[in-house]
Amino acid sequence: MTAPAADRTDAPPRRSYPTDEELLARVLVPYKANCKYLKAAEVTAGAGLAAARCEFAIPESCYIDDTGHLNAVEVNIAYNQMMYYLVAKSVREGLLTGFEGWTLDDFWRHQLPDILIARFASNFRRPVDPRRFTGEMEFRSVTRRTPGGAAPFLHAQTAFRYQDAHGGRCDGEATLAFVNVP
Repeated sequence: MTAPAADRTDAPPRRSYPTDEELLARVLVPYKANCKYLKAAEVTAGAGLAAARCEFAIPESCYIDDTGHLNAVEVNIAYNQMMYYLVAKSVREGLLTGFEGWTLDDFWRHQLPDILIARFASNFRRPVDPRRFTGEMEFRSVTRRTPGGAAPFLHAQTAFRYQDAHGGRCDGEATLAFVNVP
């Protein structure tokens, strides 16, 4: 990942938002009880972009016997939860370019059917302990597109990474499409 805006000397000031427990619980409603991996998320924002630093715990995989490390499916589930929370918090606080007209009701309506992962790539550097790890995600860009007269959608480039206290590391990028946008 490139240096976050907060680490660059030319960056505008960033605002920080601690975990909103009520919002986090609502974001995780679609997940089964044993698949609620996201425990906390601090959101930072500035210049129309937003990022999150998160805490995760996966006491037991929701679909497979214990592998002893974070696997590709859990990376994706953790990414979804981190992304959903970051978008919901950004909508609530008016932080992210492209979502200025959204309300939380819009987000809840679009959360599952209209937020699509168009591309997802992850790189496993060292095994990550799924029982306790941290994650970071940032929106690198959000643009509104209307391809050839079709319905407009939001196109977003994101990057993420996970790590644990033992040097485990995984990172990647995802391209999102927000369709049927308000």
